Amino acid sequence: MPSRRKSLMFASASFVSVCSFVIVCLVLATRNWVSSKINYSERNSTVAVSISYGLFQGVCFKTAQAGLGKEETPFQVFDNLEHAKLRSFNVVIIVLLVISLLSSLLSSIFTGLNALSNPYQTFLGPIGVYTWNSICGISSLLTLILFPVNVEANKLSTELAIKPCMSSRQSKQSSTYGYSYWIILLIVLCNAATIIIIVFYQQARYSERKERERTIESAPKDGILF
Repeated sequence: MPSRRKSLMFASASFVSVCSFVIVCLVLATRNWVSSKINYSERNSTVAVSISYGLFQGVCFKTAQAGLGKEETPFQVFDNLEHAKLRSFNVVIIVLLVISLLSSLLSSIFTGLNALSNPYQTFLGPIGVYTWNSICGISSLLTLILFPVNVEANKLSTELAIKPCMSSRQSKQSSTYGYSYWIILLIVLCNAATIIIIVFYQQARYSERKERERTIESAPKDGILF
């Protein structure tokens, strides 16, 4: 059976990993990734389009200069992506998040296993925890980078709004990122927190081992012999 300290520290790390798993699920399920305002000219009037979307679904709202508009139009992201490059970006981001989801799940399993027992295989111990949290953290950071690149460089908002709300690609767009995007930072922080907890445990264990070795080395020789 593991010591009480090991159980507490690995249980804490397991809880943080579970939190990371839940956050990834939330990121995938919600659509408040980005909201954009798009302005373009149509029939000698200026038209404003508001669009909000995630990785799978979104809505857009069209308003003419006179204030006349129409109801929100829902759409499916993949149905509106005509260019292969835009589809590829979106697929890569989803794959990265699925990798984050699986690695955070494995991290919670590994830390939970170490909180309840002392596994003999090296990879089932701290090394495995470091590996899965590193993979999850790197995948999440890549998601944070690739998504705004797709939105800004490829004018993703304009491309998505063409079918349901717009009639021209000649437009200007400005975007703000929602909570579904920014909470990805929490995933990275959870990964870092899990690694830090395990590092503290290993440092404490190493210090105890060194202290016992010094105690044995400084013990009287008679005490060792008899």
